[in-house]
Amino acid sequence: MRRLVACGALLALSACGSPQQAADQPTGPSTQSTRSSPTSAAEVPPTSPTSARQAAADRCTAESLSGRVEPTDAGAGNRHGRFVVTNTGGAACTLNGYSGFQLLDASGQPVPTDLQRTDDPGPTRVDLAPGATAAANLHWTVVPAGGEPVDRPCEPEAANAAAIPPDETRPITVAWGLGPVCGGGKIEISAFYAA
Repeated sequence: MRRLVACGALLALSACGSPQQAADQPTGPSTQSTRSSPTSAAEVPPTSPTSARQAAADRCTAESLSGRVEPTDAGAGNRHGRFVVTNTGGAACTLNGYSGFQLLDASGQPVPTDLQRTDDPGPTRVDLAPGATAAANLHWTVVPAGGEPVDRPCEPEAANAAAIPPDETRPITVAWGLGPVCGGGKIEISAFYAA
């Protein structure tokens, strides 16, 4: 009986692979992805290494974009704006999804930022010809929340923001200049859309 249990354990280990192989495998969903996983293998579209490289080459990067933040509406302690990017490169590129967005002080140090994605609008592919623009909607509040002070700015005021295009790692630095962001720096951001 003991021999059968040992054999069963050895078979289970050999079927699962080595501990290093298991450690090399992802353990959860990627934080970059905004799409749900397919429910069956039949739903996974075939991709070739060439098409994957082409898609990566076509993505808009910090090097091919310039950006700015502009206010759009204000009222009752709420502020609305847009993060607008322009393709300054010599070739078309694509955006699909959400930007990263971290508020920074004048010396480039992080200011409290709690970025939350909204689906108004949600992710869709945006093709940007040279000179074309796309935008993401922003919403925040200037009303102190929780233990934030009411007799001075609720949070340190940002001078700039570091914004990372979807599926990229390098940021674009844009001027903020729109006052403090209360609620611990909570900013709601939509996916990019053609502007």
